[in-house]
Amino acid sequence: MLQTGGVEARVLRLAEKAANVDALSPAIETRRLSPRAGEVLIEITAAGINPSDAKAAIGMMPHAVFPRTPGRDYCGIVRAGASDLVGKEVFGSSGKLGITLDGTHGTHLIVEAAAALEKPAGLTNEEAAGLGVPFVTAAEGFRRSGFPGPGETVLVMGINGKVGQAAAQIAAWKGARVIGVARRAETFAGRACAEVDVVDSSTQDTPARVRELTGGKGADIVFNTVGDPYYEQGTKSLAIGGRQIFISAINKIVQFDIFAFYRGRHAYFGVDSLALSSIETGAVLRQLLPGFVSGHLKPFPIASHAIYSLERAAEAYAAVLSSARDRLVFKP
Repeated sequence: MLQTGGVEARVLRLAEKAANVDALSPAIETRRLSPRAGEVLIEITAAGINPSDAKAAIGMMPHAVFPRTPGRDYCGIVRAGASDLVGKEVFGSSGKLGITLDGTHGTHLIVEAAAALEKPAGLTNEEAAGLGVPFVTAAEGFRRSGFPGPGETVLVMGINGKVGQAAAQIAAWKGARVIGVARRAETFAGRACAEVDVVDSSTQDTPARVRELTGGKGADIVFNTVGDPYYEQGTKSLAIGGRQIFISAINKIVQFDIFAFYRGRHAYFGVDSLALSSIETGAVLRQLLPGFVSGHLKPFPIASHAIYSLERAAEAYAAVLSSARDRLVFKP
């Protein structure tokens, strides 16, 4: 219940970096949260669980601070703050929340009023909470490289990861043709408003197949969600004047063919969603709202077994780093 001066919130707390995911033991604490001018107090109805939440907890993001409450994505009801938002269902995300600032994995959250977006009526709370990081990363990549349009081809490396699925949806929404690359024989696991061709990189020559599918031209945009395992394939698949987006890497060093780069007139774009503030992240998500309202963009389905209580936090963080493809959320 909201009280004068704030609310008593139950939140997850990470006291210090864990040695590994098996050693994670987040505590549940009670903390008083009070919004200041320009902020809103949100009662969390669902909060997304991202790999970055768990990775930061085990030291894979050196700038993460301790102690803190993890969590970057949220959906909830505004209980105090900006009068035009009080009582409304909102959602959002951030590169700072849960990493350098207290985040969303609790019963309540304080965030800048300008960062909270009104939830489209067609989305459930769980679906809205699951949009954040994947769709922000995909949209920010396209914003930096230039959104694709009709007549262009977008090649998504790692098509069935969450960012890959979001990138495919956005590209199809904008009218581009989408080709995906997977590491095994499988179909597109996501939702898109147009057909998505999938190349099996384990049995097919990806650049040759992409040029076959594009009449020899190649891809106007390669969205590489994995990094170096697909670096060479992605580069060889680019059309003249094509651009490539990178969001992740396993090994930091790749063999860079300078000749192919400048002869192909290529452009490369790096995306780090962790660098975006809550307000900046909200601006990226706001660009996508018309797509969700029209139904051209679809949220990730949230399976009942992918919904966790705060008491199961250690289990949830272990699950998000496993090979499971479910979108995971907390319901505090």
